[in-house]
Amino acid sequence: MRHHKYDDIDMYKYENDLYDSGVKVIAGVDEAGRGPLAGPVVVAAVILDEFDRIPGLFDSKQISEKKREELYKQIIKRCKAYKIVYVSVKDIDEMNIYQATKKGMFEAIMGLKIEPEHVLIDAMPMDELKINHTSVIHGDALSASIAAASILAKVSRDHYMEKMDIKYPNYGFKNHKGYGTKTHIEAIWKYGPSKIHRKTYSPVSDYLAKNRQLSLDLFNDDDEDYNHEEK
Repeated sequence: MRHHKYDDIDMYKYENDLYDSGVKVIAGVDEAGRGPLAGPVVVAAVILDEFDRIPGLFDSKQISEKKREELYKQIIKRCKAYKIVYVSVKDIDEMNIYQATKKGMFEAIMGLKIEPEHVLIDAMPMDELKINHTSVIHGDALSASIAAASILAKVSRDHYMEKMDIKYPNYGFKNHKGYGTKTHIEAIWKYGPSKIHRKTYSPVSDYLAKNRQLSLDLFNDDDEDYNHEEK
């Protein structure tokens, strides 16, 4: 039997400590897509069922695509509530990625149909949040709730970028999901950026600095189409 690095980690430690203290409704929050040159940052909040524990939850970046897809379906089906928020490229460029991510986290938490008593957040400090919360460094590898949110966010974003690959076939979005690979950067310089590229991110910003009229034309309207998801 293959031994996974997460087999020795109690992914429910944070949750169990909260349950033992009397807290019954716990939300996990995480994001996907802070680093890419294109596409939204996606934030998910999820409330797992205390009595229906999903095996295999772990940091979405460290499990296979096939496993992520399987867990995504299980989480959607078995959780008590979830909310997935897409924060636009426009917001990222206007606010910066840190503030855009924080905005998405607020929207995801407040958009849950069940109000959490405590929120477990992957790394991001959120002092403005009035609900009791804990920011956990590397939380997606330490907390089942945060890991579940990580999986919902990443799979949702991957699906979105695969759709964008059909709309903008020159960039290879289905392969790199918007991250700055060599082939992606070469495509930006060859074809120019698309409407879903982040104009404040280099090398997109470098290209636009040399093509100022394109910068005005390209970002005149918002070409993004998001489907916020919830249960």
